[in-house]
Amino acid sequence: MPVIVSMLRGVNVGGHHRIRMDDLRALYESLELRNPLTYIQSGNVVFRSEERSPGRLAARIEDAIERRFAFRPSVILRTASELRDAVARNPFAGRGVNPAKLLVMFLAGEPDREARAKALQIRTAPEEMSIGGREIYIHYPNGMGRSKLVWTAVEKLLETAATGRNWNSVTRLLEMAEELEAA
Repeated sequence: MPVIVSMLRGVNVGGHHRIRMDDLRALYESLELRNPLTYIQSGNVVFRSEERSPGRLAARIEDAIERRFAFRPSVILRTASELRDAVARNPFAGRGVNPAKLLVMFLAGEPDREARAKALQIRTAPEEMSIGGREIYIHYPNGMGRSKLVWTAVEKLLETAATGRNWNSVTRLLEMAEELEAA
């Protein structure tokens, strides 16, 4: 049974769309998703599922969250293998980038060539941005708080839902997925 990582967009951010992680785990269990494990308070869940369609699975989770918590966040899914590939494709690997200043935006769908080109035309200096598959890697050398690059603007240009995780969270989610695979 494959291991899946789900990342909810906009959960527990700025006091909005609050979900306690034990409630989220219980919701996943009610959907017959096996061994759900949460990581930090931003809606990350690692679990096993027999569902073969990522679209159907994401919609099931979104529907259940909407029924239970009265809001509907986007749910971005990656298999353990896809997450492993995203980590391996990090264009900033080996450059000594502070992991807390590297954001990976996980996209719900792969942007078309035109949208990708528009996003890459955004002036990002001193930030650096790279798009690979369904992930965008953004290095914020001075931190995200002072940046003029707003990743929601990039998301809008790409015309697909996205959610961002810093590199520390990405690698921890991969460790959790690999531990669950091994169990």
